[in-house]
Amino acid sequence: MENKPPDSMLRPMPRWIFMSRWLQAPLYIGLIVAQGVYVWQFWLELVHLIGVTTTKGVSESEIMLIVLGLIDVVMISNLLVMVIVGGWETFVSRLELENHPDQPEWLSHVNAGVLKVKLATAIIGISSIHLLKTFINAQNYEEKVLLWQTLIHLTFVLSALAIAWTERITNPHPAPAH
Repeated sequence: MENKPPDSMLRPMPRWIFMSRWLQAPLYIGLIVAQGVYVWQFWLELVHLIGVTTTKGVSESEIMLIVLGLIDVVMISNLLVMVIVGGWETFVSRLELENHPDQPEWLSHVNAGVLKVKLATAIIGISSIHLLKTFINAQNYEEKVLLWQTLIHLTFVLSALAIAWTERITNPHPAPAH
């Protein structure tokens, strides 16, 4: 019996279905473009911060709000990297970074469940920054807005806990330590 590579043994329909994963490639390229937009946004905010700090009469709260905006941009950018790199590795094709010195340590054990938990915790971090910005500037918001933002944040926290718990019970073998 002749040894055929696994791909050539697939019937046409399963092969076509398997190749359809490459339809996601333009989506990931679009996210890379979005990453570029966030880099641009970061620099605009940084220039704004430098400009504001050179004028007199700027409060610490105003500086803190701008810095939190910078942190927010970085956290969203980190989320994009996780989705781009982890999603590509999980759903499209291997990146083959095993011996690369800059390979993210979490990438070696990423799967759809781990990626969901990481994304959920990143969303909580981003939501926390937004909530902190709102609380610092609370005098400019109605109580109803403060309440809703807090409830939405708590919903993100509960959702992340539910995702992590579901991942733990459906995949009881712990991931390798970082």
